[in-house]
Amino acid sequence: MEPTRDYPLFGGTFSATLPPGAIDVSDLRPVPDNQEVFCHRMTDQSLIVELLELQAHVQGEEAARYHFEDVGGVQEARVVHVEAVQPLLLENLALRGCCQEAWILSGKQQVAKYVTLHQALLRLPQYQTDLLLTFNQPPPENRSSPGPENLSLPPWSLGDFEQLVTSLTLHDPNIFGPQ
Repeated sequence: MEPTRDYPLFGGTFSATLPPGAIDVSDLRPVPDNQEVFCHRMTDQSLIVELLELQAHVQGEEAARYHFEDVGGVQEARVVHVEAVQPLLLENLALRGCCQEAWILSGKQQVAKYVTLHQALLRLPQYQTDLLLTFNQPPPENRSSPGPENLSLPPWSLGDFEQLVTSLTLHDPNIFGPQ
């Protein structure tokens, strides 16, 4: 799959730019209805877009930490370590019209081995939704070695993740139900 500005997500209610080599995991196995999951063709990297219930009891930076720790709990991580949390500028987001706050978090979680996670949390309170985007980056030793067939498809970068986050566009708010 080549990068596209309008890759449809959630049946076309959203779209986003995906990085080169993204494979839609739902073509390989079942994926929950509230998730869109993509994996890199040559590495163990993955991208996840999730529609979650708004966690109104946490605000600001603590909301980003809450979702990071929740993912660690679901994955039964032995270690969950937040390295940095920063606000995202709303004017850089395609969703700026309906997103009231946005955060980017980087951290590590130890499941079998340490994995670096980058998460973006886009809060849409008018839709009672927290939109969580996750970029899973396994350690370099877990990635496929670059043979001749892999040289044209480098691993994804933080820039690729940022492009996904900033390009995410809502086309049909009916996905959230009656407002």
